[in-house]
Formats: sequence, C-alpha cells, structure tokens
Amino acid sequence: MEECKPVSQLNAANVRGLFFDIDDTFSTQGKITPETYQAAWKLYKAGKILVPLTGRPAGWCDHIARMWPVHAVIGENGAFYCMLKDGTMQKRYTEKDCSGEKRKKMADIKKEILKKVPGAGIASDQPWREFDLAVDYGEDVPRLSTIKIERIMDIFKSHGANVRISSIHVNGWFGEYDKLTAVRLYVKQELGMDLDKDNTDFVFIGDSPNDEPLFSFFKNSVGVANVRDYEAFLETGPAYITKARSGMGFVELADLILAAT
Repeated sequence: MEECKPVSQLNAANVRGLFFDIDDTFSTQGKITPETYQAAWKLYKAGKILVPLTGRPAGWCDHIARMWPVHAVIGENGAFYCMLKDGTMQKRYTEKDCSGEKRKKMADIKKEILKKVPGAGIASDQPWREFDLAVDYGEDVPRLSTIKIERIMDIFKSHGANVRISSIHVNGWFGEYDKLTAVRLYVKQELGMDLDKDNTDFVFIGDSPNDEPLFSFFKNSVGVANVRDYEAFLETGPAYITKARSGMGFVELADLILAAT
C-alpha cells in the first residue's frame, strides 16, 4: 500500500456527500460511540448525503435505513441498496439472481471451510443475508491468523466465488458486483449524477480490503488509521488517512467536512 496523505490535506469545500464503511470505520470495537453518531447527525443536518456501505446483511440494512441519519444503505458488499423514500422502504438490487443452484454452492463452500479451517465460524448475522456467505474470523471467534484467512479466501475462489475481507469477516458471493457497483447505481438513479464526472463531490472512508474498489475509484478516498492493519491484503489503499482509528477517525473527517461547509 502506497503512502497516504494526512486527511487534513483533503479539500472538503465542495463535498456534497459521504459514503462510509460501518465496521471499524463508523464503529469502534463493535460499538458506535456517542461522538461518532453525533458527527453523523451533524453532517446530516448540514445537508450532506450520507450512505453507509457494509458487508452486513439485508436485515440489518433495513433497520439502519429506518433509524440512522442516512439517506440510503448499501448492503452485502454491493448486492443492493435500500432507503426510506416517500415514507416507505424501497430496495434496488444490483444482483437479482439468488437461485437454488447458487445457494447449494454456498452450502458446499460453508462445509468445506468449516472442515478445512479450524477456528473459523459462520457469522452470527448469516440468517439475515440474502446473497452472500460471511465467515467469521474475528468477531465472535478468536481472531484467526493471516494464513487461515488466506485459506478461507482460497476456498471461495476455488469454487468461482468473489471474495472480500472486512475487519471481521470473509465474505463470498456469486455475481458481478461490489460496493462500487451499488454506489454507481445509487448516484445515477437517486441523485441523477454521473459518478465519473462528479467524483470529487463525494468522499469515501473505510478501513479494510473490501473497501479497495472505493479506495481505487474515489479521488477523495480516506482510510481510518487502522487501515494500516491490512496493508498485506491491500494493493490500492486510500489517498488520505486519519490520525485516529475507527470511529474517532470518522469524527476527524466529519469535522473537516463541517468546517469547510
């Protein structure tokens, strides 16, 4: 991962919105602190577009879209986005095929991982997922070694699945999409904008390898300080980095955007 600039050097004067990862970017050690949640509310009240991007399941995203100060939520690493619109929950899919054949393949992958990677578990939020399989390597199980994480990834790949690492899970799915696919769809359909032309109207902030497509695409891409924990898995890192880790890194970026508003 190349050297990142301090986030203080980011020009936030024309930023219209913020896309942000949740686990270990917005949250801190599994909790959302008062400071971080208040920072989101300040951005929301200032008229900034707020859209979290997460590997978390559809069931969680429904709650987030209803209860948090956000305009939409992108879930399961880009399979869909959902939002409250005209008082009702609406969902737009980037991947509509969740066929029985794909589910069977996922079941086979699950069995193989649990057999061949001691200590790995299935994410506790798996029952609320529509498309992917989330393998827990550090949320509710003792954190696995890099070698075991790579073994999990190799098993997904051997079955032809796409795979991404978050700060707690290894996620695999069948389908040609990622977080950036869903961001493009949201910006086009809901904002009527061309993300290629309007790239610098937005900032993205994340922390882990499943954020790499966003780090690569956004000129104003930011990593919270703990992104350095995943340098071994990242070919392309963020353009900027915060001093603080996790949620306080989010606060650091929010304060910069608000000061420039």
